[in-house]
Amino acid sequence: MIAIIDYGMGNLHSVSKAVERLGYEAVITDDPATIAAAAGAILPGVGAFGDAMQNLRETKLDEVAKAYAASGKPMLGICLGMQLLFTASEEYGMHEGLNLLPGKVVRFSGDYKIPHMGWNKLSFLQGQSPLFNGLTEGHVYFVHSFHAKVEQASDLLATTDYYQQVTAIVGRGNVFGMQFHPEKSGDLGMQLLGSFLALTKNEQS
Repeated sequence: MIAIIDYGMGNLHSVSKAVERLGYEAVITDDPATIAAAAGAILPGVGAFGDAMQNLRETKLDEVAKAYAASGKPMLGICLGMQLLFTASEEYGMHEGLNLLPGKVVRFSGDYKIPHMGWNKLSFLQGQSPLFNGLTEGHVYFVHSFHAKVEQASDLLATTDYYQQVTAIVGRGNVFGMQFHPEKSGDLGMQLLGSFLALTKNEQS
């Protein structure tokens, strides 16, 4: 069972349907016991970083997410959910994140279109990542005005180019994040989501 953490912000149903299409049971839930019992957890998110963290704190789901990450079971943040994994964000003021990955989320700055929206090609950086087994670099779908700056190079698994190197996939141990929407990114997006979900098979008895 894959828990999709419901803290009031996110494209929960599209993520749930994508998980089910890949042959896994998906449960949208805010129940700590259900999340803790899941073989894998997904933290989605759409909207503002500060609002998301406020919702997580008010529902105590920030501590649930941290405990899940500490359990060693696979966890995936998607879009805003990936950004929440980091130490802080400067979106509409400084806000503390879940601090599961060291780094800061910053706004794109330059004379180009913001938000970054559309299909961009991934470049895989860490060839040994289990997410990339059997996969070929290709295009995925992004919509974001802020991007993550990682502190540890080893946490950066894939980038894309949008007038600079942009963090696209991160990972440390059992915790992963994708800035793009895998469920909206065609075959490659679904393959990457499937690679993450395959990690949960080791957690099932």
